[in-house]
Amino acid sequence: MNDSRSQILNSLRHRLPQSAPLPTMDESWIQFPDPIAQFRDSVVAVGGQTETCKAADLADTVGRLTVFDESKRIVSTVDGIAGNVDLQQVADPHDLEDVHLAIALGQFGVAENGAVWIDDHSLRHRVVLFIPQHVILVIPSRDVVHNMHEAYRRIDFAENHFGVFISGPSKTADIEQSLVIGAHGARSMHVVLVD
Repeated sequence: MNDSRSQILNSLRHRLPQSAPLPTMDESWIQFPDPIAQFRDSVVAVGGQTETCKAADLADTVGRLTVFDESKRIVSTVDGIAGNVDLQQVADPHDLEDVHLAIALGQFGVAENGAVWIDDHSLRHRVVLFIPQHVILVIPSRDVVHNMHEAYRRIDFAENHFGVFISGPSKTADIEQSLVIGAHGARSMHVVLVD
């Protein structure tokens, strides 16, 4: 090794900061008296909407939503809710560019921030979550966790090739505080909690 390089590296090694122990994690994470109510509030706070229904009423509940009624091309991966675009028949995800509404089953919701975790187990093309004008996510109400720490414990990272937390419709803003909804994705998001 050349002499000046060795001198520089040795000088840097002697000036490294002392390592510090990692903080202890006491796991006293935020808990909510009513995580489902907090989840609903969080979804609304990030620009989404929520509905609650019994499993037997799911198709009717979704069918009454204005976005369902007004959408021309609908993808649904939720049993009992019919779409008119079959993801299994779509070879090229670019063919989904004009999908108006995607209805997907989420694995669980997070009360802390209104996020819903979705993995690729029921999605042939994951882009279907990001390109439609509207998204409806369906989750069992019993599967709402309090916080992100609990959420990460539920995810099996070895099993999933893809997964995403979705919280509300697409949003972007600039330094002038001009908020645009739907600039990079869905203009609306509904979460249906199924009892």
